[in-house]
Amino acid sequence: MDRLEAMSILIASIEAGSFSAAGRKLGIPLPSISRKVSDLEAHLKTQLVARSSRKLQLTDAGAAYVAAAKAILERVSEAEAQAAGEYTSPRGELTMTAPIVLGRIHVVPVVNDFLRRYLDINIRMTLADRAINLVDDNVDLAVRVGTLPDSSMIATRLGTIRRVVCGSPAYFAARGIPKTPDDLADLTCVTFSGMGAGTSWVFVDKDKRSRQGPRPRCRLNINTAEAAIDSAIAGVGITHVLSYQVADAVRAGKLKIVLQNFEPAPVPVSLIYTAQSMVPTKLRSFVEFATPRLRKSLGADDVKLASESAKRSKAE
Repeated sequence: MDRLEAMSILIASIEAGSFSAAGRKLGIPLPSISRKVSDLEAHLKTQLVARSSRKLQLTDAGAAYVAAAKAILERVSEAEAQAAGEYTSPRGELTMTAPIVLGRIHVVPVVNDFLRRYLDINIRMTLADRAINLVDDNVDLAVRVGTLPDSSMIATRLGTIRRVVCGSPAYFAARGIPKTPDDLADLTCVTFSGMGAGTSWVFVDKDKRSRQGPRPRCRLNINTAEAAIDSAIAGVGITHVLSYQVADAVRAGKLKIVLQNFEPAPVPVSLIYTAQSMVPTKLRSFVEFATPRLRKSLGADDVKLASESAKRSKAE
């Protein structure tokens, strides 16, 4: 059995919706199409396709296999072109993930520019505040916030972001501006699950040693950063978030950052992908395109935010 041919036929069948449609597209008789897929299933000892009179449906094993098969066929095509000394333009589907707010503010604009330049690449992007496993979920690359564990991943540092405490000007006018982390005990807060709601917030002392501040009384625990920020703007309480998440609200004067002198060390932002002997052209092209642009975007955002906070503090 020619497994590469069988992979191609399986993918064509799924994309066409049926064996007969794939046969017409490829110019291969229907019985040959069906037999090739059956032989592949027999070789793998698992069912890849649930056959019905209407449309082919992939099983869970089939979905994972098709995603991997697409990547394999792209790699083979690139290897053949390079071996033949031919120029090959980046093409194919690139899958990636990023945190929700960071992705919307910083990553999506870069992706849009990339797609305008590379017309033969499509991107499937998942914005989620959970760490998606690149290998298990067949994802090409991810933008990650936080210290990365030792792994086989290739990581490119894009910049850093700050973890900040902020609240609305109206809230601070009514309750007072905290001067030290100890003052938080007299305030209320809005937390969200992604930030470890209900635990003490970490700060640093004058010697830059980490310490936990007192836990503000939680008035609202909600499951997304954006909703928590909206509630903080409404004056429900202060919140503890990452700087990029409140950049627009701070610049608009809807939120004020406090306790800047007690902020912990900035959090790294990285672009990661799995280590591999030959990086696909589509992936290499995106990394080379996106890295300088994301570094500039993240750096400019944090500088503007820090400057705006300083100006507001002096004015008040």
